Formats: sequence, C-alpha cells, structure tokens
Amino acid sequence: MSLERLDFAENLARKAGDLGMEYFRKLDTLTVTQKGHQDLVSEADRNVETLIRDEIGKVYPQDGILGEEHGMEEGTSGFTWVTDPIDGTANFVAGIPQWCVIIACVHQGKVIVGVIHDPVSNETFKAAAGHGAFLNGKPIKASDSKSLSNGSVGVGFNGRTAVTDAVNVVGALVSKGGVFFRNASGGLMLAYAASGRLIGYVESHMNAWDCLAGMLITSEAGGQVMEQDINQSLHHGARVVVGAPGVFSDLKEIAESSFAPFEAA
Repeated sequence: MSLERLDFAENLARKAGDLGMEYFRKLDTLTVTQKGHQDLVSEADRNVETLIRDEIGKVYPQDGILGEEHGMEEGTSGFTWVTDPIDGTANFVAGIPQWCVIIACVHQGKVIVGVIHDPVSNETFKAAAGHGAFLNGKPIKASDSKSLSNGSVGVGFNGRTAVTDAVNVVGALVSKGGVFFRNASGGLMLAYAASGRLIGYVESHMNAWDCLAGMLITSEAGGQVMEQDINQSLHHGARVVVGAPGVFSDLKEIAESSFAPFEAA
C-alpha cells in the first residue's frame, strides 16, 4: 500500500514540478502577494496546489488533504496527504533556483510516504516507511560524520522565528566548531540532510507541509529525527531536529539550549 502511494506521490510531485517550472520560466508575469512577514505567495503556489489536490481527488477521493495554500480538507479513509506546492517561494519569485515540491502521506499518526522534488535540478528524494530512502532511484544515507566540525548544518528561520532563537542557535553551533547553511527552503535542506550533503538540520518551528516528508526521508536514510506527535504536528507544526547519528545528540542539545519553549502555531 505505501509503495503504491509512494509511486503516485513521486509522479504527482514531478507533474506539479513541471507546472511550477512553467511559471518559473516567466517570472515577469507572475502575480505575487504577501501573506505576512517574510511570507510570500504567488499564483504559482496556488495553482500548483490545486493541481495536486485535483490529482489526489481523482485517485484517492476519500483521503484528506492538508496544503499550505488551501488548508485542510478532511477525509474519511484515515489517510491524509500533506503538501507544500512550492517550498521556497521567496527564492522562486526572485529567480533563485532553490525551491521544491513536497508531498507526504500520513496514516494513523505515522508518516508513511514522503517525496521532495527539485524540478530545477531534476532531483527527487523519496521514502516509504520501512523501505529505505532514495534519490532518483538510488539509495541514499545520512552522513557518517561524528563531529559538528566535519560538515555543515542547515538552520531554518521564518517570519515567526524569535531573534533570540536565530542568534542563539547559530552562535551555539559556531562555538562548537560547526558551520551553518541556509538556502530558504527547509524541504531541500531536510533532503540534503537525508542524503549526507548536510550533517543535520534544525528549526524552532516548521509547519507539517514543510517537514513531514523530509523527516521520514531522513529517518529512512539512517539519520536520527527528534520524535514528534504527528497528529499534533498536522495542526500546530513542530520543532525539527534531524541529524547524522554521530552528531544528533549535539544538535538536539544545541536546539534545546538555544530555542525558547515550543509554542503551537
């Protein structure tokens, strides 16, 4: 069942990415509005999500769907699809080729499928629970780094991030010999952590559509992931800490000492 849904999600992410690329190639005609502080949305975001919802509705009409742009549509099957049609909208509208399509599927409080597709580089990171993680069909694994001084750590910020959280986590990481990486797409940074390009990723708060797929892919790639109540995360988001096994405890300690207590969005 999960492999069937993984194949569906991968094909859908690619189809959604193709539509996103059509808009990306003609940015001068794109309509962009601001939802909040450092939070943009374009007609591309909305139309790509509509495509995703329509395709899910055709194949899995009883499933629920949660998307960044159009919210929650409850289902009756016990399955819920979670999607960010364009993660990294600020990059997208600025012509920076660092954005992705994210699709996850949740069943009975567990993430069973995750896909992160980068249409610009034609890279598709995917996983189904219990079946490993892959990049364009080839197995991937988390970094074998044993030290924060041996690799870069993705650090996520957003419009809700407290200044103290951002300053504290970067300072703590650097003080331990680490280097931080940020490309304004949490989905891609989680995919990079899963594939060993980064040794970890931390963010004080991420929405479900940004993090669930990447957390599963990282776990299936042999990385460690801070435990979450997935049902709570669907509605309120989550604090995210993932990392290579050799540095995860250090990253978790940095996050716990740097971030203010988590508050549900």
